[in-house]
Amino acid sequence: MSATSAALQELGQFLRSRRSQLQPREVGLAPRGGERRRVSGLRREEVAQLVAISTDYYTRIEQGRLPPSEPVFAALVRALRLDEEQSDYLLKLLARAGTPPARARDRTRAPRQPVRPQLARLLGQLDRVPALVFGRYLDILAWNDLAAALLIDFAQIAERDRNYVRLVFTDPTLRARYPEWEQVARTCVAVLRMNAADDPTGPALSRLVGDLSIASPDFRRWWAERRVAHQNFGTKLVRHPDVGDLTLDWDSFQQVGNLDQQLIIWSAEPGTDAEQRLAELRRSIKGVGRDSA
Repeated sequence: MSATSAALQELGQFLRSRRSQLQPREVGLAPRGGERRRVSGLRREEVAQLVAISTDYYTRIEQGRLPPSEPVFAALVRALRLDEEQSDYLLKLLARAGTPPARARDRTRAPRQPVRPQLARLLGQLDRVPALVFGRYLDILAWNDLAAALLIDFAQIAERDRNYVRLVFTDPTLRARYPEWEQVARTCVAVLRMNAADDPTGPALSRLVGDLSIASPDFRRWWAERRVAHQNFGTKLVRHPDVGDLTLDWDSFQQVGNLDQQLIIWSAEPGTDAEQRLAELRRSIKGVGRDSA
């Protein structure tokens, strides 16, 4: 299957999933009296009615045989009540298929590049906060000592398996770090699905999704839900076996010249228990030197 076909197939499956989650009343359609619906959610003809296109045209879009035109795309976003993250995901798929709407043509990502030596050096100098670098599919490309002490010793993990989503689902040590594991794991899946739109048939992504689908029923179920999300900042509760619970804020920073890589920095609010416990963790590793991978 070509990249174009794969992108359009995924777009169609996403639309199908989304219409199954909507009821006629939610989109302003009155149900027919006494009618027994054989499908959950909206029918294809109902979506076509909302978008003002023929049912045949919409069916071909949903079957991955035809990309939507720009006006039809905009109408689908409105009709299916897509939020910004969901519409961005479809824009990425259309860009991958070579038919992006005009407003998506400047959103394509640069090819993956290795971590710059200067950035790797910076991680080592950020000695007061945990920091790491994620690649496109949340591969862990580099980290500092405090990130390894807080989460897991990444150096002991084979490079091919050094992926944040993989570890969240399969590594008991990292899983135990998150008392709110399900929320963390669901977000990982949604972010991975969003990032996958740029290259849905890439071998690295296919291997990751295939491995996790076999290893984790939770991942397999949540991946099939086709939820998507951007994550640029947030808060996580981390349970560390030595210093206890830490509520930490995290922020993501992208390099201007390489949008495939993100610098992630965790920090504690001043004056909190988390700040004291992070300082305790920092003291416990003082004098131990190791920079990135």
